[in-house]
Amino acid sequence: MQPLRIAVMGAGLIGQRHIAHVRAEPHVQLSAVIDPAPAAREVAARAGVPLYPRFAAVPAAERPDGVVVATPNQLHVEHALELVAAGIPVLVEKPIADSLAGAQLLVEAAEAARVPLLVGHHRRHNPLIRKAREVIDAGRLGRLVLLSGHAWMMKPDDYFDVAWRRQPGAGPVLINLIHDVDLFRHLGGEIVDVQAQTSSAVRGHAVEDTATVLLRFASGALGTLSVSDTTVAPWSWETTSGENPAYPREDEACCQIAGTQGALSVPQLDVWRYPGPRSWWEPLARERLAVAPEDPLRRQIRHFAAVIRGSEAPLVSGREGLATLRVVDAIGRAARQGGAIALAA
Repeated sequence: MQPLRIAVMGAGLIGQRHIAHVRAEPHVQLSAVIDPAPAAREVAARAGVPLYPRFAAVPAAERPDGVVVATPNQLHVEHALELVAAGIPVLVEKPIADSLAGAQLLVEAAEAARVPLLVGHHRRHNPLIRKAREVIDAGRLGRLVLLSGHAWMMKPDDYFDVAWRRQPGAGPVLINLIHDVDLFRHLGGEIVDVQAQTSSAVRGHAVEDTATVLLRFASGALGTLSVSDTTVAPWSWETTSGENPAYPREDEACCQIAGTQGALSVPQLDVWRYPGPRSWWEPLARERLAVAPEDPLRRQIRHFAAVIRGSEAPLVSGREGLATLRVVDAIGRAARQGGAIALAA
């Protein structure tokens, strides 16, 4: 099998993780790093590939089969549109865009050009989430009633030395909570309205540092989500899932899903059910499900290669990324305006 040539655009924190996984994946090779920043020279040199300041500088003879776009949120649409216009499949990091208008433009352009567009909501590729989805689809929880999730963390002060992280288009709702929103859509179904409050009282940036959200699902289930990047707490996907070895791991849950027949904690995959009558007078039984761990970013690169080859359909298409961004946009509007914001069917 001829190796696919995949380039990574953006040599920051997430871009470097994509570079490592492209290099590690059989039948895929890293063709280039695309980034104008001086620090990108060292990243490309370590990877042993050419560095180009922009896609237009890549020689025609070095044209990649696909590109991972891992640039700042505000540049996703500009960079992905350039690749779509060139007919090159794109895996764009989440969020698909920093505005609904930009996301809509990108999705429609990719569909019109028939160019595969994937969005990097990589947690859907995690074996933990695949198993959670299996539990729900098998009916083990009954009818879903409640979903609750936390993304509480402490980002170090120097994280915000990068100016764009303090400006609109950043913030923990768009950078962090969007992952949880996407998982709630994946596990609980479509969200039909939201309410929200945000605060920037601690960090004082132009974007929030803390947010709380109420969700209503089309099924009638309700959900709560909260995020803060200025709290000392163990309850976030990063610190509980073991997905990224850079974060110390805690044996805590960051998400609970409850239905009429049982409940599920994530990421532990503890299923709680009554062995006998369903009553709070009865003792609950717990079953911890086992899955083989695997880095979802690596699975995502493997999936991207399969999409490029035409053997798989996108798990998280541009349309899916747009739908998740619509919920996040509604969260922002709800926080500014107050009350419930309905999402269009």
